Amino acid sequence: MAKEYVPFEVVITAIIANKEGKYLITRRSPNKKRFPGMWTVPGGHLDPEDFMGYPKETEHYWYNVLEKALTREIKEEVGLEIEHVRYVTSLATEHKDGAASVVISCLADFKSGEVKLQEDETDKCEWVSATEAENYDLIDGILDELKMADALRKGEKYEWKRH
Repeated sequence: MAKEYVPFEVVITAIIANKEGKYLITRRSPNKKRFPGMWTVPGGHLDPEDFMGYPKETEHYWYNVLEKALTREIKEEVGLEIEHVRYVTSLATEHKDGAASVVISCLADFKSGEVKLQEDETDKCEWVSATEAENYDLIDGILDELKMADALRKGEKYEWKRH
């Protein structure tokens, strides 16, 4: 008998690094269904609209869909332009409401703009080092990802582990 799988959402997040080596963290609005009032990094859902309707790069495929979706989400959510998007890690979770998510975590460099928060999404933001981030009520795993981003930026070997 075949196992029935639950559909899942794909989420992409950005650990945005500024020239001073600090990362942008945002506090989720207290009215959010998942993780209300907790600190995280910005990002959002990958939607088919992120590539369907646009010209394909080859006869059959769209390329860089994650990078394009992340760039759009960061502009919408915090008003910033980013560049040099690179992979950090991924995770999967099943939420209390039964939904499942695959999250792709990336490191991106701040390019330009001033932070402008969407009130329905986030209510505060801070630029922090990975060490300073320890003082915030972060969603589980975010601190580990910030430390991975630090290692990646320094050219060191990195892999996910509980710090």
